[in-house]
Parts: sequence; C-alpha cells; structure tokens
Amino acid sequence: MTNLLDILAFGAHPDDVELSCAGTIAKEIASGKKIGIVDLTRGELGTRGSAEIRDQEAKKAASLLGVICRENLGFRDGFFINDEDHQIAVIEMIRKYKPRTVLCNAQTDRHIDHGRAAALVHDACFLSGLQKIESTAEGKPQEAWRPSQVYHYMQWNNDPCDFVVDISDFMEKKMEVILAYSSQFYDKKSNEPETPISSQQFLSSIESRAADLGRIIGVSYAEGFTTNRQLAVSQISDLI
Repeated sequence: MTNLLDILAFGAHPDDVELSCAGTIAKEIASGKKIGIVDLTRGELGTRGSAEIRDQEAKKAASLLGVICRENLGFRDGFFINDEDHQIAVIEMIRKYKPRTVLCNAQTDRHIDHGRAAALVHDACFLSGLQKIESTAEGKPQEAWRPSQVYHYMQWNNDPCDFVVDISDFMEKKMEVILAYSSQFYDKKSNEPETPISSQQFLSSIESRAADLGRIIGVSYAEGFTTNRQLAVSQISDLI
C-alpha cells in the first residue's frame, strides 16, 4: 500500500494546527513532503466570527501553507466524544490518506476539546491498523493502515516537550498563516467581544514561546511536541 501523505495533521478546531505546528509543516513541505489537514469541528462555538467565516479562513490558511488537502469532519464543537462513531470517522481519514506520521492536539490543555481530540485521534490511529474494523470511502471498503508515529503539538499549556523542531526559517510563514484567521485574532478595528486569543499580547506570545523553545536548543525559533512512544535514533550523532 502506498501512502498518499507523509503527514496528516488533525485539529479539534480550524486554527489549532496553524497555531501549534505551522512552522514544522511549512518546513516539511519545503523539503518535499506531502501534508494534509483534517479539522474535527468547524469551530462553531467560537465567540468571534462564525463557522462560515472560519471555513473561508481555513481554506486561505491551507493555501498559504501549501498543504495538499484539508477536510472537516463536522463533529460538534464542544460536544464530540471519543466513541466508536467518532473513531470510525477518523479512521476513514487515516485509511484514506495513509500517512506515515500523524500530528494532533495537546494531550492536556485549557480547552476541553483539545485533550479529548488528542485521545480520539491517538486511539483511532491504533484501531485503524486492525484488519477486522471495517470502514468505507466512497462506498468502497478501506484497507487497514496504522501510522508509524503519532505526535502531539503544544497548545495553551507550557507542558514539557519530548522533542522540539527548529523552525527558524519558517517563523514568518507560521505567523502569516495564523493571521489568515482574521476573525479570531487581534484586530484593532473589530467590535467583537474580547477572548483569551484576541489580544495583541497573545499574538506576541506565539513568537515568544517559539523563541524560548529555540533558545533551549540554540536556534532562533522552535515548536514543541510530546509523544506516547519511545523515541529512537540510528546513532547518537543524529541528535542536535
């Protein structure tokens, strides 16, 4: 079986992926990797904007980032759960695109959807490899497929990372795609209610966190990830 994507990034809401790992994705795309995004919900409970506006912003962000595809599963924002029906929907995406690597939400976070999405996607990645679980795409049975790696990106909480990725050359691109979500982030002309992510300070904190993670490994900017599996390298010199 041939994988259609090298990396498939899942987010509970449109903008989760961009805020958390757009630099890593941009870097991988620049090296020739094929990447797609799947949003679990349309972010319809967001205080600012609307689901329709978020749809357009997500489309713009995907274009700026250069991903091959972006899909939305239409789960209920705030109320989706980690059950069989939701797992099968995620499995269908995994089996459709056959990614080697899956990126998904933080395992623990301020927003209740984030940890729930992390567990849902993690469980679906395992279940997707079981032959006896049936799923279909366009009316045709799908073959089992299990990604080799599942990594969780950092979000609101400053949890310890298992590894970080140097995104020094892609920080500008990261901020560009984040700002595609103009309804969600700082806009001095907006009359919408303030939220924890709508301030100028929040935008500044994205760059500050990336700079601090970069400082730890001796580069300008970095993004952090956690994983439930044991990391391995071929030789110790592969570590930087």
